[in-house]
Amino acid sequence: MKNSFKKIEQNIENEIDNKSLSFKIFNDPKPKYIARVNFIDKILNKLILWIFPRKIKPNQITIFRFITIPFILYFIFTDSYTIGFILFIISALSDLIDGALARTRDQITNWGIVFDPLADKLLIGSVGGILIFKFLNPIIALVIVSIEIILIISAYYRFQGEIVPAKISGKIKMLLQCVGVGLILLFLVIGHPFILILANYVFYLAIIFALLSIFIYRSI
Repeated sequence: MKNSFKKIEQNIENEIDNKSLSFKIFNDPKPKYIARVNFIDKILNKLILWIFPRKIKPNQITIFRFITIPFILYFIFTDSYTIGFILFIISALSDLIDGALARTRDQITNWGIVFDPLADKLLIGSVGGILIFKFLNPIIALVIVSIEIILIISAYYRFQGEIVPAKISGKIKMLLQCVGVGLILLFLVIGHPFILILANYVFYLAIIFALLSIFIYRSI
């Protein structure tokens, strides 16, 4: 019975990988900068990654992030901001963990290259878009969503459909967006207006790095 379930799981994973190949992905061997273990990966490996057994794959953590999105939205719409804040922090941290696991354990897949950044964009686009529009500034929400769309379209045409991982400006942008969304949720939990002001400036920085991604670094 155990072998049967394992075979079914393997078949599903193979089917997902085959579907992801409909995108134009890097040929093997993948460029070194994709698999390069960075300083943050090494820190996470010492502090956190050892907790995760080998049977937990980076792609499973990415799927977890997809699953958390509707729950976070539910808690926001029902004004359960404390639970929403905790779940958002866990979901955002999973972005660090799945990438670090993939690089340190040599488990980078075509599926992960495609869907890991998609999970990030859905998390920020849905949760962040609603919170920024409702509690901060609708114009900032519109600018952030518009820039994300421009980044996706420009990257597609620039690389002719080839999916590439974000460079440093894109990663900083994502980090700032997560911090900004987290600050809005923290404001809703604590209620101190300074937190909301700080979130506003964090999003301004995120927009700057997003523009750098378009005009200088050409990164998604």
